[in-house]
Amino acid sequence: MMPRTVTMIKRILLLLTLCLLIWTVFTAFIKSEAGPKKYKAKHNYSNIYKNKQAKVETPNDGKNKKAFMFREDEEGNVREDLKPKLVYRGTDQEIDPNDIGLVKNPEDKRIMDEGYKNFAYNSLVSKRIGFHREINDTRHQHCLDKTFPENLPTASVIICFYNEDFYTLLRSVFSVIRRSPPDLIKEIILVNDNSDDKDIIEKVENELETNLELSIVRFFTPEERLGLIRSRIFGARKALGDVLVFLDSHIEANVEWLQPLLTRIKESRTNVVTPVIDVINPDNFGYKPSPLVRGGFNWGMNFKWEGLTKRVERFDEPIPSPAMAGGLFAMDRNYFTELGEYDPGLDIWGGENLEISFRIWMCGGRLDILPCSRVGHVFRKRRPYTSTDARGVDTQDRNALRVARVWLGDHIKHFYSAITGVETLSPGDLTERFELKEKLKCKDFSWYLNYVYPELEIPGMEERKGAKEKVEKLNKYERWDQRSRNYTRSFQIKYAPSSLCLEPIDGVGSKGSFVKLSSCLRSKKQSWYQTDRSEWVNARLLCLDSSKDSVRLMKCHEAGGGQEWVTRPGHRGQGGLEAVYSPASGQCLVVRAGEVRMGLCGEGDTAVWRLVTLD
Repeated sequence: MMPRTVTMIKRILLLLTLCLLIWTVFTAFIKSEAGPKKYKAKHNYSNIYKNKQAKVETPNDGKNKKAFMFREDEEGNVREDLKPKLVYRGTDQEIDPNDIGLVKNPEDKRIMDEGYKNFAYNSLVSKRIGFHREINDTRHQHCLDKTFPENLPTASVIICFYNEDFYTLLRSVFSVIRRSPPDLIKEIILVNDNSDDKDIIEKVENELETNLELSIVRFFTPEERLGLIRSRIFGARKALGDVLVFLDSHIEANVEWLQPLLTRIKESRTNVVTPVIDVINPDNFGYKPSPLVRGGFNWGMNFKWEGLTKRVERFDEPIPSPAMAGGLFAMDRNYFTELGEYDPGLDIWGGENLEISFRIWMCGGRLDILPCSRVGHVFRKRRPYTSTDARGVDTQDRNALRVARVWLGDHIKHFYSAITGVETLSPGDLTERFELKEKLKCKDFSWYLNYVYPELEIPGMEERKGAKEKVEKLNKYERWDQRSRNYTRSFQIKYAPSSLCLEPIDGVGSKGSFVKLSSCLRSKKQSWYQTDRSEWVNARLLCLDSSKDSVRLMKCHEAGGGQEWVTRPGHRGQGGLEAVYSPASGQCLVVRAGEVRMGLCGEGDTAVWRLVTLD
């Protein structure tokens, strides 16, 4: 039986193999007759490549399908909850798109540092702002409905500069062009006082050549460096407009700034006028309105702002000012020449504002501040260029002496008392200035004190003050280390990785002291107080200041900037750790090689601080 069964199985397997072979040959024959299989593409991409000039769009089969991350809501907007989120490194807080000062990388840091070094302000922020921005109209409501006469005189705007940031300079020019009636701007005269950075000058010249909006600008470079004072004389002599308007090279003109100036000069050619100078922060370029004040000075010939002597009833009326700040003013062109221009014997910078203020008042003119004209100005913490001439003489003291010798008369003794040793300097030849004073029939300084600036106290003749007035003055001018502040919290600043706390290196009250990490103790030098201005005050004396990479303690100036601090919470689960951020510097408080300093917020985890509340 067994052999027969094996034989049957072999026959069956052979038959199956034969059938499989026949089926394989048959199917192969059918496929060869039908040709290769054709596949239908889901999308037709052929039209994309037919015309490279056409706008290329990804086919969507007419079904308007989108990736999940970009699906829209019912109103057709991309859903906010599906947009990718960017956060400050080491924290869960989203990056603020309005944080224009954030230093994102080493290149940003380089631009910022070079800006502070060369221009004394944050050129990184200035670059990001660009050539133009919208700013708040800071005028009082009394100014908003004012109308101006027809046929106003034309203006030649004169801007002199020496080593100015490209974007800051061009933004100054664009603000004048875009916020001034075209028929009133005769020209903008841009005087390059032989700046050192030739690359910036090349960029300025290229922009002037290629941008039609700047066709009104006339660009000049004198043969040699003249200094601010002589550069302005140079520009004025090139001018063709009826009125000269002198502006600094780091300003932004506000709405309807020009018309009030020209209107006042149209009323009388001997009217000299200045706008209210609003404040542009040098760290973040924030634009803030200035209060109504007037210009004054002390016996050291130092200009100062001071409060008004009378209550303001109408905020659109001119305010008489004994002196001008000097950077921004307007004056009839012919009257400027008749009055003797600037004193060409003054060197580089300093004293020219008081000299021309004295000459205006004492020789028949009038000097007013116009509240309805506002121009923003970058108030720098220092001048990025020296006021010392080639002989090594400080031109500010020498210029002040020259002004005092010509205009103070017998009162010059008070000037000598205010500046020790200044009488040893040489003021230069004064013959022409005394001749001009005689020609213009100018009044003496006693007249000026009686009728223009009676508030200037003469040493030894101060009026006796009542007790109430003395107390009010003391309250108004508190010492910086005794000033009343609104404190909102108190704490220690603990560095979590080492459990050490922040304190000044040189002890409490040491101005300019750097800070260090030390063992945490409930001591005065480790006690920090936050004010309602976001300042961090050590022992209620000095403010933590980030004006430079190395964090220091400095006198509290209450102007924000490098003394404003904010914190950002770290990742969840980090136990209350925070990043400490300075909006002015765009950097975070970090510890590098044991040194407490400012650093890029993106370099490592910056949420390493814990503010330990003090009872």
